[in-house]
Amino acid sequence: MNKKTVYDFANAINEHSVDKMYALMTDDHKFIDAHGHEVVGKHKMKIDWKGYFREFADYKIEITNIVANGEFLGAFGFASCTLKGQQTGNGASYWPVSWKVVVDNNKIKLWQVYEDPKPRLKTKEPGL
Repeated sequence: MNKKTVYDFANAINEHSVDKMYALMTDDHKFIDAHGHEVVGKHKMKIDWKGYFREFADYKIEITNIVANGEFLGAFGFASCTLKGQQTGNGASYWPVSWKVVVDNNKIKLWQVYEDPKPRLKTKEPGL
């Protein structure tokens, strides 16, 4: 059931449905970005996600694998969006990402992002 909750949250992200995301967060939801910045509380995250989707209108994630270890889940995959200043064949960048996730009563309690801060891959190519 925990994996399903992670996939449901990822689908809500891909739909840019902040309301669905909000419904899937615990009240004390914690988001930690790749730089270690923390945001606590689903009300604050609702506002932050709305702003993020305004900035990156085509942001998507693709989870290819989930591993469970006790209360933690590790999700692995890719993210993509058009980044300002990036001029590529299709305008989009695609890069590997992993997430540390805690699910509590079918809601996301922790969503922590791990990604390489180096420049993004320019295009999605097989074998990357």
